[in-house]
Amino acid sequence: MPPDATSPPSLHREHQVRPFRPALWLPGPHLQTVGGKFLRPRPALELTRTRLRTPDGDFLDLDLAPDPDTDGPVVLILHGLEGSTGRGYVRLAMHELARRGILAVGMNFRSCSGEPNLRPRFYHSGETGDLALVVRELQRRYPGRPLGALGFSLGGNVLLKYAGELGDDAPERLGALATISVPFDLTAGTRAIESGAMGRLYTHYFLRSLHRKTRAKEALLEDLLDLEKVLAARTLREYDDAATAPLHGFPGAQRYYQEASSARFLHRIRVPTLLLQATDDPFLPLEALPREAMDRNPHLLPALTAAGGHVGFVGGPGPWKPDFWAEAEAARYLARLLAP
Repeated sequence: MPPDATSPPSLHREHQVRPFRPALWLPGPHLQTVGGKFLRPRPALELTRTRLRTPDGDFLDLDLAPDPDTDGPVVLILHGLEGSTGRGYVRLAMHELARRGILAVGMNFRSCSGEPNLRPRFYHSGETGDLALVVRELQRRYPGRPLGALGFSLGGNVLLKYAGELGDDAPERLGALATISVPFDLTAGTRAIESGAMGRLYTHYFLRSLHRKTRAKEALLEDLLDLEKVLAARTLREYDDAATAPLHGFPGAQRYYQEASSARFLHRIRVPTLLLQATDDPFLPLEALPREAMDRNPHLLPALTAAGGHVGFVGGPGPWKPDFWAEAEAARYLARLLAP
């Protein structure tokens, strides 16, 4: 494709992702996934929290890492389901970005910053209004500085959907994107995460947190939801059917999954975007990977690995010295595109 107004920059087209060498002592997708969670370091960072008020009377908490270069790029980081800016993968990404002279800003989705949000709603995989608000705020605070974004899992799905919704207008907002372990197809992903013994373990982990947040907001939610049904949910689909869908304007979980899946928006993305994804991700079946959409859009740079699990990507000679490929590669790409 010859360079023109709609083609990605040469730095994107020529970028070479370094190979991922999975740790031999963590074989298989589940060990990579669980190992990634428990082995990731949390680099010490003095974060500054700032609260952004939303038009509907709620709030979003942003956590800012120290600014290594007041003229350098800014990268917004979006965490995964029931995560926060306190998670190891976010802190490690902040560290990797800072090493390259980039200011990292972590966005906590509603209810994820350690304090219940104020409205009778939470967040979900397709909620892009809050992201749009934060992007505009960062543009206001850091005029003239290149702005990019990095999304993990659910946060990556939100980011890709947002970029696709913007279409040709996206380059006015964001200069480059990177995602790690995106559940592109929420129907297939939900089905995958709930199958098998490990799937039940993952489901229990997420539902325990979701139920806790629901109980904390019973007074706000009791007139809108069948709380007994919500708290009795034993699968993510049951929870989404009983809580996520009705709270956010969907007739049911299936419609929510269809409308929120980022695979539907990949063809419209016009921002240079790196997609780091393991084909053995237990949260997304291989057949659900939108390979054709990835290959047909020159603004997308898919980096598919045979191993890595879900936000795992653990390498290194042993548990005493692990290394984490995905955060480093995402930061390297964003630094190259935003501050060549």
